[in-house]
Parts: sequence; C-alpha cells; structure tokens
Amino acid sequence: MNILRSERVSASLLLSAAVLGLLLANLAFGPALIDLKHAYLQVPFTPLELSVGHWISDGLLAIFFFIVAIELRRELVIGELNSLSKAALPAIAAIGGVVVPAVVFLVFAGNGPTSDGWPIPTATDIAFALGVLAMFGRFIPTRVRVFLLALAVLDDLIAILLIAFFFTADADLTWLGFAAITVTLFGMTSRLLRPRSPYVLARRAQWPVIVALVVLGVLTWSFVYLSGVHATIAGVMLGLVMSRRPAGRVMHELEPWSNGVVLPLFAFSAALVAVPQVRPSELDPAFWGILVGLPVGKIVGVTIVGGIATWFVGRRKGMTPLTWADIATVGALAGIGFTVSLLMNELAFREYPDVIDQGTVAVLLGSGAAMIVSAVLVTLRSRHYRRLGEQKGVGGAMSRNAAPPMEEADRA
Repeated sequence: MNILRSERVSASLLLSAAVLGLLLANLAFGPALIDLKHAYLQVPFTPLELSVGHWISDGLLAIFFFIVAIELRRELVIGELNSLSKAALPAIAAIGGVVVPAVVFLVFAGNGPTSDGWPIPTATDIAFALGVLAMFGRFIPTRVRVFLLALAVLDDLIAILLIAFFFTADADLTWLGFAAITVTLFGMTSRLLRPRSPYVLARRAQWPVIVALVVLGVLTWSFVYLSGVHATIAGVMLGLVMSRRPAGRVMHELEPWSNGVVLPLFAFSAALVAVPQVRPSELDPAFWGILVGLPVGKIVGVTIVGGIATWFVGRRKGMTPLTWADIATVGALAGIGFTVSLLMNELAFREYPDVIDQGTVAVLLGSGAAMIVSAVLVTLRSRHYRRLGEQKGVGGAMSRNAAPPMEEADRA
C-alpha cells in the first residue's frame, strides 16, 4: 500500500483513469457505460437514491475531502499556515490564482446562461500538482514545494467555500441541524482516541469507538446530502472537527485508498463523456473559458500577484525569498485543476448536460496543457538548482535544501 502514497503514482493513476474513461466513452459500447453511470441505486428503507455517478462524486469523493480537511487543519495548527506571516504570501497568491482565471472565464462566457461556471478554472489538484513536481523536480528547493503545498491547500479551501455557497440552493435547515449534531458527536467521540485520553490509558478496546465514528460519519454524510448542500462538504466538516492525533492516523490509513481507488474512480466516471461532435465555432463559450482559464489564468494570476506580494510579505528573516521563476513554476502547477474542477463542472452545468460534456473535455485539455507547461518549467528550474549546487561545490549536499530523491520521497 505504501506505493499508493507516492505523489507520482497517484498522479499517474489519476491521469490514466481519466484517459481510459474518455477513450471508452467514445468506443462502440460507450453509450452503455454512460447509461450505467446514470443508472440510479437506492439504499433500502432510506430516502437516499443516487445515480452511480453521483454515488462516486457525492459519496466516495467525500473521503478525499475528508483527507483534504485534515491536511488543512494540520497546516493551520502546526504547519506552513500556522501564522499570519507564513500564510500571507501563499494566501495572496491563491487569491490571484482564483480571481484571474475567473475573470478569464467571464471574458469568454460573458453574461450568458453558463456564466455560473466561473469557479471551474479556479481549482488546483493537490495530488496532481505535487505529483508533477515529484516527477520532474528532484533538485527543486523545499521552500518551493512548501509554497506550492500551502497555495494548493488554500486553493482547495476556497474551492470548498465556493461549492458550499455557490452550488447550494434552498438548503433544508432541519437536516443541516441533524448534521451539526452528528458532527459535534463525531468530534467529541474522536477525542477518546487521543494518545493520553483516559479511555486509551485505561487500555479499553478501541474498535467500539471506531465503529461509532464510522456510523456518525455516514449519518453526517446522509444528513448533509438530504439538506441540499453538496454531500462532499460532510467530509470537510468531519475532517475539521476530528481530534488531530487520531485524524493523522486515519489520514495515513485512508490515503492509499483515496489515491488508488477514490480519485481514479472519480476521474474515470467524470471523464466518461462522449466528445462533442461539433465544430469549434459551435462550442459553448464556457468551453473556451475553462480551456484558457486553467493554464493561462492560473499562471498569470499566481505569478503576477504572488510576485508582487513577495516584495512586501515574502521576505521573512532567515529565509531565501522565492524568485519570479519559482512563482511562475508554481503558477503553472496550480493550473492543473482536474479533480475539483471536474466536480465543479458537474455542479455548475447540471442543467446543461451537453455543456457538462464540453466542460469535462475542456478541464482535461486545460489541465493537460498546464501539466505540459509545468513539467517543462519544473525541469528547467530543477536543472538550474542542480547547476547552482554544483557551482557551490555542494552537489552531494543538495538534499539539505532540495526535495528528497524520488525513491526516498516514496518511502517517506
């Protein structure tokens, strides 16, 4: 299972699953697969009835958001976002990486019926971005990876807020109230598993607590879904309230399943669309807004806003400041929207099935373009830092300032 913790392996599986889904959907038996995706399954004796595709995007993907929330909380408490001085630069750059792609999208979409899709090109896929960095950036300094991670985490936080506020209509407060109760109970129960809690020190069996947490988690997801709020928000809520030490252990156990099953399955399902048989002039403006917004809007927004912010807040004492080239590289990596962009595409255009298909293709093409550009930039920056280390006569000691070699990173 350790191999599935590798950022490179995770990114490769994600890309392979998306390509496979797009390929199979456009073969002779593609329509049958698409019909299967839209077939409804109901949980007996409950009001829960979702299509296969929604069981994946609303249900399984909540596990991914649960892990994201745990990582976000960790960064806010003990990581690279635990102080205003640390969070300022990636936060400002993240805002630039959200505003500019949204503006690019609206330039194409205008005030048309699909203009609500402006959040689609604002997302960053953490797994994919870090995977590309791990593949091509062996000698990239740790400070660049830390900046990318902080920016991507904040980017996902913004995406979560966008999903919660812009893609939710007529929320049922009664069901949300039930969700609030189960979330509170989940957080309180998780504290029983802290290393020095009286429950653990008494050497009592932990499995009843684990079963209770699973039940409370499933109930929370059900209540959030029934409330009308997108069900993945349940994963966010649970990840934020879970006690930190148990949450870290749970994240460690779930990460291989998320990387190896949840994300590839979602990518396969989301990419299971027939390529629109229309001329370029007949494509919806949203297609072009996504296609340009992801690779161009992200790199422009992160580079310009982040570069300017570096002069004001990015020069902390004792730290080497990021260069414009480093920030541009991170901006290119941030343009890999993929998972969250595909989810937003489904949410934004649920009333326009044809546009969903076009948007899916645009996300894949835009993220693919960002992957190519970022791979080139990361490779060039890695070579630059390798030469810099050799010139200083510390070629063998680069590991003190650089990301660990790929083999070591996989074992970490």
